[in-house]
Amino acid sequence: MSLMPTMLERIARARVDLRMGLPVVLTTANSAILAISVESLTPARLGDLRDLGAVALALTARRATTLKARAYDGDLARIKVPGDVDLAWIQALADPSDDLEQPMKGPLTSLREGDASLARLAIALVKSARLLPAALFIDLPEAGAFALKHDLTLLPQSSAEPLLNTSSPLHPVAAARLPMEASEAGRLHIFRPEDGGEEHYAIEIGRPDRSKPVLARLHSACFTGDVLGSLKCDCGPQLRGALGQMGQEGAGVLLYLNQEGRGIGLANKMRAYSLQDQGFDTVEANHRLGFEDDERDFRLGASILRELGFSAVRLMTNNPGKIAMMEKTGIAVEERVPLKVGENEFNRAYLATKAAKSGHML
Repeated sequence: MSLMPTMLERIARARVDLRMGLPVVLTTANSAILAISVESLTPARLGDLRDLGAVALALTARRATTLKARAYDGDLARIKVPGDVDLAWIQALADPSDDLEQPMKGPLTSLREGDASLARLAIALVKSARLLPAALFIDLPEAGAFALKHDLTLLPQSSAEPLLNTSSPLHPVAAARLPMEASEAGRLHIFRPEDGGEEHYAIEIGRPDRSKPVLARLHSACFTGDVLGSLKCDCGPQLRGALGQMGQEGAGVLLYLNQEGRGIGLANKMRAYSLQDQGFDTVEANHRLGFEDDERDFRLGASILRELGFSAVRLMTNNPGKIAMMEKTGIAVEERVPLKVGENEFNRAYLATKAAKSGHML
């Protein structure tokens, strides 16, 4: 029946559930777990979980390394949660804000037996919900009956995992003329993903020739830099500089992708900023939170370019990763156009880290 939710819609529902502190049921053919985000966990729900069985904590290997916990499962660690610890102890394992004040979190016992695939799926889900990458879980017999009885979202791994690893298709929603400071000949296009995620935008300057490489930039949303004029990064000057150059040339397209904080979301980005105030660089801060250096999906930009009719670009970027992803997804990068603007005393170390650790050509 077409009124039933699709798996993509169930995943979107699961993200909302996790953000609101509800658990979700994850299954394989032979096993099941009940998983909940540590960030949104309450004492009452922790008690309910303990009433159902032994509780474990799934953390990424990045976070486990900081905690000196064994990551027997490669990219993640499953930590045994003692029955006498409280919610604050569990959340301190997920949130590194007090690591320097209380560096000894353990001793921690990592689980090494059994299948970690559902714990891995739980981590992927909380990441996609822009929460701290940490999930509490218990093994769950009779998963289907339990989910039905408690009105919980159920996701089979075989159906959900491939969709989480794939860019959601984007569809044009609306477009209209938009005169701007950079160019009076502006047009804004709105694209909406099928998975219920944030919309992304394309700002078209002039009428670029679709048969030639277009001057283009993939710009990740940066509320602090683009809107507030933050001096901690170079995002605001890059945004205005790119639009300005497109206005001078009379044509171009800037893709504004809602992937704040290299894809970890604004709240986690602020957590990373707090860690930077403690002396960690931007990469170290992301790792301590449990994220990779860069969690963005540049395939979204390629998808929008193709939808707009472009197949080749003159890409305004200092990031070799963007060039590689464009080429990999079928968009020819005919030229790299450097965009070196916005360096100041507050972001000089940040830019040096991007060059040294992320390969940016600065």
